[in-house]
Amino acid sequence: MPQSRADIETDHHLYLASRSPRRLALLEQIGVRVALVDAETDETRWPGESPETYVRRVALEKARAGRAAVSEDTLFPVLAADTAVVLGDMTLGKPADRADAARMLSTLSGRSHRVLTAVALIAGERELTDLSDSLVTFRALQESEILSYWDTGEPCDKAGAYAIQGIGALFITDLQGSYSGVMGLPLFETGRLLSAAGIHLLGSVPGGG
Repeated sequence: MPQSRADIETDHHLYLASRSPRRLALLEQIGVRVALVDAETDETRWPGESPETYVRRVALEKARAGRAAVSEDTLFPVLAADTAVVLGDMTLGKPADRADAARMLSTLSGRSHRVLTAVALIAGERELTDLSDSLVTFRALQESEILSYWDTGEPCDKAGAYAIQGIGALFITDLQGSYSGVMGLPLFETGRLLSAAGIHLLGSVPGGG
């Protein structure tokens, strides 16, 4: 259940349409307090849909679902995000089971892949989106460590079956892009959307003079 409006006691307040503790922690890192709201969305990628379009669409659908869950006339913005690990034109979501996770990690082993995270914000009548695109390189992985990694429990709810902020960092040799974006909520892009909605966390527009 979402928190009541009285529970939000900061000038920078919004609803987060996500169950992800990582996204919540990242927002708290930049001083944003939120109320959580569930937002069930079909995350199936449509035939012929590009990875970029896919994550933007799903993030926006999550935000719309979150807004509908709290109230269409809520005064508070609703934020949502969606992350996909992309190799070529193939998108890797959360693994269904141990075998699926092992398949994903074996595919990523010794290669570079993209991590796309789209952020969507609904504020009043405005629907805003932004996109983070990062390049992550894995070292070669052994089957035994892939299976041991699964046994830690970390990969089960992560896109691409790994967490950059956890044990999965042992696999990564290079990152070009946004660390927070690979975690699931790119803070630069999120700050830019909040600024566009009139929420300036530091009293100025991110990237401005």
